[in-house]
Amino acid sequence: MIRSTIRFATLLSICLALIAMHPAPRAHAADAAPVVVKLTIHDTIQPITAEYLKRGLDEAAARHADAVLISMGTPGGLLESTREMVATIEASQVPVIIFIEPSGNRAGSAGFFLLESADIAAMAPGTNAGAAHPILEGTTMDPVLKMKVENDAAAFMRSYVTVRGRNAAAAEDAIRNSKSYSEAEALNQHLIDAIAPDDSHLLAALAGKQIKRFNGASATLSPQLGRAAIVALPPSMRERLLTRLTSPDLDVLLLMCGGLLIYLEFNVPGTIVPGALGTLLVLLAIFGFNLLPIQHTAVLLLFAALVLMVLEAKFASHGILALAAVLCLVFGLATLVDGPGPEMRVHFGVAAAAGIGFGIISFVLAWIALRARRAKRLIGPQAMVGHTAIAMTSLAAAGQDAIGQVEVRGEIWRATLAAGEAPVAKGAQVTVRGVDDLTLTVSAKS
Repeated sequence: MIRSTIRFATLLSICLALIAMHPAPRAHAADAAPVVVKLTIHDTIQPITAEYLKRGLDEAAARHADAVLISMGTPGGLLESTREMVATIEASQVPVIIFIEPSGNRAGSAGFFLLESADIAAMAPGTNAGAAHPILEGTTMDPVLKMKVENDAAAFMRSYVTVRGRNAAAAEDAIRNSKSYSEAEALNQHLIDAIAPDDSHLLAALAGKQIKRFNGASATLSPQLGRAAIVALPPSMRERLLTRLTSPDLDVLLLMCGGLLIYLEFNVPGTIVPGALGTLLVLLAIFGFNLLPIQHTAVLLLFAALVLMVLEAKFASHGILALAAVLCLVFGLATLVDGPGPEMRVHFGVAAAAGIGFGIISFVLAWIALRARRAKRLIGPQAMVGHTAIAMTSLAAAGQDAIGQVEVRGEIWRATLAAGEAPVAKGAQVTVRGVDDLTLTVSAKS
């Protein structure tokens, strides 16, 4: 009996010790700081931006983040990419906060569509948003087409602004009349939900705020949102590289530099490096252009410039073909990208500099190559043609005795007189006219 009691007491002591060593369960979800994933979009809206946004929202959902904060400042971009990004935001499992910051930034054109699609729209002091009139690939639209595009964009805006409970009329005014709003005007017009100087003040102001998700469900942001841990998710190396390649100016420079290097490889075969590097640059340029709206008539101008350059190298046109080629090249490059805004088009200064520079360099290289082909050979027996030689023996006009010896460039060669030439005495100067095997054909020097 005593033994049993001792064993029971020992077991009870061990259990109590284990319980004491194991911490009591905590209300982790209540005590842990909220997590906010932060994305940064400070560039034009294009396919790579849409890819980055989707990756960020998926990462936030995987982390079970309380919200996604998108720091944005953009002049606009492609409408197709904008539609894709709006759909991604609407389907997000995590509430999306779009914040136009810092002061001096804007959400123009496509950026305004994105701002209004967010669960929470906010702006920093000194920012503006709007001017969202659609532009069809940088062209002037006729009245009917203009009305169709405006109506389509306005309906697209209304489709989610009304769900978000914002001022659909003011949002539509930014499309039809290119109206732009300061942060105070946007707040008064119920286009945004908050004004804050920075991220921390914004999150503090949104703590405990009840929002309506796009699917109609109600959600409440964490009351502790003001002390949330902000996890920055910058663009990946691949996304940064591809974003740079969506710069039309950079693509033009890559294309021109690559073309020159490939041309240099053709003129100096076997160097390998210029050809390989040129091919890489051209492929990068083509990849970048593939992400942008291209005008096909401009591509025809570039091909025409190439053809004219080849013709100039073949035929003497006194520079007329060369001038036409440079003009085709400049105007082809200037109109190659048909983006909706100046940020997504090739600037004329870049096109002119690249086109004229490419034309001058390529024609100089062609002239050097042509001159080299026409120059006298400097090695081998044929290099002696035209040189002056000294007759080491007398040279007869015909017969076996016609073969004698001459000295040319310090070497003694067999020689014979050209047909119709008078005999030459020993020590006289002669000119080499040709080479037949190991025998030179010479004539008396006049």
